[in-house]
Amino acid sequence: MEFTEILNPKTIVTHLDAGSKSEVLSAMADLLVAAGIVNNKELYIKDVYEREAIGETGVGNYIAIPHGKSEAVVTPGVAVAVLEHEVEWESLDDTGAKIVVLFAVGADVEAEREHLKLLAMFSKCLGNDAVVNRLLAANSVEDVMKAFLEEEDETTTEMAEEADLNMDEIVIL
Repeated sequence: MEFTEILNPKTIVTHLDAGSKSEVLSAMADLLVAAGIVNNKELYIKDVYEREAIGETGVGNYIAIPHGKSEAVVTPGVAVAVLEHEVEWESLDDTGAKIVVLFAVGADVEAEREHLKLLAMFSKCLGNDAVVNRLLAANSVEDVMKAFLEEEDETTTEMAEEADLNMDEIVIL
């Protein structure tokens, strides 16, 4: 799975002016419903909060990755919000959230695999300070898309360079 497959301009928002976690999640769930990814906002939000009760989804560095497996999910998807102001969010480093990546995954076994792929993909990308800084400075949906897609391009290039290097080593041997 690649960012081009999962990122949807209809589920990305910048300068979201929300005063609480619940306002953020509600606004992002509205985006997922409007995009046809979720068919029941109330059930989906309930499932997200059930997951939130298990442990914090704030991963630090002003990033939160809330999620919940839900029967309300029609197809896997992601909503991304860059907030106007930091919002209180339980996190590993006791910071609030300025960037929220909300996963929408189904409740079946296949959805569990999708969830793990999404988590790995976004965690790796959001572990890069340059990506986080580009997201924090994003003024448009295009800026957000570009932040993720540039990281994907850089990773693909690095992998190709490593593959070339390994081929060179094999030829020399």
